[in-house]
Amino acid sequence: MSNLNAFIQANQPLIEQQLESMINEIQAPSQLKEAMLYSLKAGGKRIRPLYTLAVLQELNVKNEDAIKVASTIEMIHTYSLIHDDLPSMDNDDLRRGKPTNHKVFGEALAILAGDALVTLAFGIIARLKNLDAEQKVFLIDRLSFASGAEGMVGGQVLDILGEGKTLSLEELEEVHINKTGALLLFSIIAGGIIAKANEEVMDALRQYAFHIGLAFQIQDDILDIEGTSEQLGKTAGKDILSEKNTYPSILTMAGAKEQLKRQYDLATEALNQVNLNDGLLIELANYITKRSK
Repeated sequence: MSNLNAFIQANQPLIEQQLESMINEIQAPSQLKEAMLYSLKAGGKRIRPLYTLAVLQELNVKNEDAIKVASTIEMIHTYSLIHDDLPSMDNDDLRRGKPTNHKVFGEALAILAGDALVTLAFGIIARLKNLDAEQKVFLIDRLSFASGAEGMVGGQVLDILGEGKTLSLEELEEVHINKTGALLLFSIIAGGIIAKANEEVMDALRQYAFHIGLAFQIQDDILDIEGTSEQLGKTAGKDILSEKNTYPSILTMAGAKEQLKRQYDLATEALNQVNLNDGLLIELANYITKRSK
């Protein structure tokens, strides 16, 4: 068993348990909690929370609140998926192999479940006991940036505005640096914030995260063409039907795969300067660029 497989098997169940307990502990209408848990428990790779925990393991730092911070990132990610699937957005019926949230609970409750997840995430970080006030404010600030108008939401808007148009490679990268990359970057630097890493390490983590975020999206675009709906757990070929700009559509499939390797190389090179180039972060980069779903 590889280090990464052992790490995932040890930590994924802890993330699942933490997500469920976070929702069960709140005082809210049962239907709302059911809708929130439906999408949280629908599966997924849990790449973002795993990244936070991987950074801490690589830096040899333990903190009881790390699992909570990691899990709040998955809550933000899940809220974005619920809203992305809505008829007014991507209009999708399938997510992680199951009916999308609005197909089960209706549009109104799906929207509110997403709203509840994103707002709860910030409250959980604010109430953590094992981080100091400066760390909590820094985490909330960076998470707000990554998930809001300057990050994920802004990227989603650029993605919508780009439909039916031909974007340049630079314009496409701007979409995905924000839409996909910003939250992934936060997942990685959150581990550094919790560990109180020095600025040299934080800079290396930012560089790694920037490039691995682009690699993640390029592989997504490739899989949308080469994968099946059964493999992906969502509707394959949706990008082409929606006339979305993708790396294969701009660069050709061969060009997209070359760009994927380039971003992988740049990500892994960033770790050389701080001696984080032989552990979980490299294995996660390999996993992201070679995954089949």
